[in-house]
Amino acid sequence: MKNIIPSIQTLLLTIPELKYVDEDWGQLDYYSPHFPVQWPCALIDIAAANFSNIGMDKMATPTHRQMATSSISLTIANLKLTNTSGKAPTVQKTQARSIWEIIDLVHAKIQGVNANATSGKLVRTALQRIKRDDGVQVYTVIYSLESHNV
Repeated sequence: MKNIIPSIQTLLLTIPELKYVDEDWGQLDYYSPHFPVQWPCALIDIAAANFSNIGMDKMATPTHRQMATSSISLTIANLKLTNTSGKAPTVQKTQARSIWEIIDLVHAKIQGVNANATSGKLVRTALQRIKRDDGVQVYTVIYSLESHNV
């Protein structure tokens, strides 16, 4: 599991629209108004993992093998400082809603990709908006990942 975050980070670094890609260690939670990121950004975390026993293999280490089903959290954020009301200029509204294009680009890179040699493919399972009061627009996309022999 230790290779999952670096593997996803390498994929996301190929998206030129993202200016910052890192493991999520609280960059958006504790530093307002001086966030240690560049906008837009993607933050990666293993949100949860459930393990089940799949038997014993005396030739492997550890000998008691497990399967893990993990939830990988990708937080996509951008600083939104422009108006999107119905009468705002179209260019301004398009720029303010650019986070959706970035979410689509991230999904195109991540969906169906193997995160490491012992895992299945990443599959999107949820999207959640995180409401904030500081002008930062945040969406968290959850991907499911199964890993065997862990």
